[in-house]
Amino acid sequence: MAVEDRVSISVSQGIADVRLNRADKRNALDNEMFLALARAGERLKTEKGLRVVVLSGEGSSFCAGLDFGSFQQMAGGGGDAANSEGSPGTMAEGRITHLGQQVSWVWQEVPVPVIAAVHGHALGGGIQIALGADIRIVHPDTQMSVREVHWGLVPDMTGTLALSKLVRPDVAKELVFTARVFSGREAFDLGLATRLSETPHADAMAMAAEIAGRSPDAVRGAKVLINRLANHDAAAQFAEERRVIGSLIGRPNQVEAVMSNFEKRAAQFVDVS
Repeated sequence: MAVEDRVSISVSQGIADVRLNRADKRNALDNEMFLALARAGERLKTEKGLRVVVLSGEGSSFCAGLDFGSFQQMAGGGGDAANSEGSPGTMAEGRITHLGQQVSWVWQEVPVPVIAAVHGHALGGGIQIALGADIRIVHPDTQMSVREVHWGLVPDMTGTLALSKLVRPDVAKELVFTARVFSGREAFDLGLATRLSETPHADAMAMAAEIAGRSPDAVRGAKVLINRLANHDAAAQFAEERRVIGSLIGRPNQVEAVMSNFEKRAAQFVDVS
């Protein structure tokens, strides 16, 4: 599937319906999906007449996280590929994000409200993309996880900033350290989901229509003001995400985390000296 087919965009009455379009892989993130999401966000920054964005996934899931092929590459010693051109580690001049971070952060840069309609799975990179939206409408049975530590990594798609804005530090640490899977219901109780819905996409579109009926100047201005406080330390935090994950990828404990998962055995980690 070509990059341009990975994400679909349809705009009607000021509402952009944006859908991850890799249903056969539960919308997992490969290089093409990273590029397509970033390009979709860039387009919407300047879309004429835009008032609201609804972000969702086709098929059974919102986004199941990083494509398994990427983990297999890490297990084979291919960690450097994370920084190859067009990969999640690619930095564009003038940005505070690399490509992997940008697919989450771009929804904060889009000047209108972005509503994520989340169902099925939102794991790892998937939950971080959802957290990049302004509002999250989540099915109660959605399986969610800040999954990176499971693979010997850390959240590096702006998730550390997003979590810190939404939950207490101890809650964020518990979710990250354990990498456990939790339901949409628990996400709502924790403050990660804005609303629960049995029909998240339909309810997101209904909310979008309500917002689209408000003054677009006022709505855009409100997003600027709220983001000014919430995101004031973003650049420094994203730089630290890149530094820390760069120190982990390809190291023995990170490779062991991946290999032990694929080989279905207990991991044998080396203690930090």
